[in-house]
Amino acid sequence: MLLESPSGWKDYELIDSGDFQKLERFGKYILIRPEPKALWQPSLSEREWTGMAHTRFTTGAGFGKAGKEDSGTWHPLKKMEEQWPITYGKAEFSFKLRLGLTSFKHVGVFPEQAPNWDYIYKETRNLVEQSNGAKPKILNLFAYTGAASLAAKAAGADVTHLDSVKQVVNWSRVNMELSKLDNIRWVIEDALRFVKREAKRGNIYQGIIMDPPAYGHGPDGERWKLDEHLFEMLTEVSKILSTKESFLVLNLYSNGYSAVLADTLVRTSFLKKESRGATSGAELQYGELVLRDGFEKNLPLSVFVRLKR
Repeated sequence: MLLESPSGWKDYELIDSGDFQKLERFGKYILIRPEPKALWQPSLSEREWTGMAHTRFTTGAGFGKAGKEDSGTWHPLKKMEEQWPITYGKAEFSFKLRLGLTSFKHVGVFPEQAPNWDYIYKETRNLVEQSNGAKPKILNLFAYTGAASLAAKAAGADVTHLDSVKQVVNWSRVNMELSKLDNIRWVIEDALRFVKREAKRGNIYQGIIMDPPAYGHGPDGERWKLDEHLFEMLTEVSKILSTKESFLVLNLYSNGYSAVLADTLVRTSFLKKESRGATSGAELQYGELVLRDGFEKNLPLSVFVRLKR
């Protein structure tokens, strides 16, 4: 099992964590946000945290039932802009993201996902080279503000970006334009409905990225619950992922989901026809994505599985 943390950030750092909170720098601004997994004591004092921070998010009733997050309020501590850009990049590629304060503590990026972006870029470039420059088709499901879409696009892919929330898709479009990229296909639809239709049409993708939430709704009120629908979704996705020269990235945030569970889900969905223990040359990676604060405390935030054929 792998334990991965970002290595390409200049515009993000986890300064400190603890007491169910994290102190983070996004570009030129420092934020305090709730973090239920930060069970330990912070290394810096409360006075040091508030002295550094530009704003702090609090919820009225803590975290909601069944893992849902309550909305809350940002409390300004210093002057800051409502929206601001940051850059993620390495020698091979870079892109820009517009951030902003939302009513659910999020700001438009999950910085621990950077190792997945690096993997997506690398594997997409490999597909481009294997096909003598032809554009591989990459599908990003539950795509949020589109960092993974930008990584795939920067690598030369034909990208389809799907999310059920129009405002989030519009945000993704802004990020594409900031990054001086173009021609991403935008889809506002229920992810499971879209995948089933693609399977019926016989459409095949060389890369599929999935970051499903614990709970959600499609644009027409379709209900999504991770525990009930994830295996069905993976089974349907297995029908539209190419059986060779392809990759899958699955990321899960839900509390209680382990990397081993995610690995088993992918194996049973995508390799169910193989003999026991065999993968017919497929490469599987699974593990946790963590942020390491300035005092070397590892904060685990999600589990992932990557399948390469």
